[in-house]
Amino acid sequence: MDLTSAIVNFDQAKTLSSVQMAVARKVLDVQQMSGDAAVKLIQAASQGINQAGDSLVAAATGLGGQLDTYA
Repeated sequence: MDLTSAIVNFDQAKTLSSVQMAVARKVLDVQQMSGDAAVKLIQAASQGINQAGDSLVAAATGLGGQLDTYA
C-alpha cells in the first residue's frame, strides 16, 4: 500500500502544481494587461499635452490668424 499511496500523492502533487502554474500565468497576464493599459494612458496624455501646447503657441503667435491669398 505504501507504493500505491506514494503514486497517488505524487499524482495529487502534480495536479496541484499544474493548477498553481495556471493561476500564476493568469496573474501575470492580468498584470501585463494592466501595464499595457498604463503605458497607453501615459502616451495618450502626452499626445494631448503636445497638441494643447501647439494650439497655445499658435494662438500666442497669431499663427494662422491672417492668410495671404494673393500670389
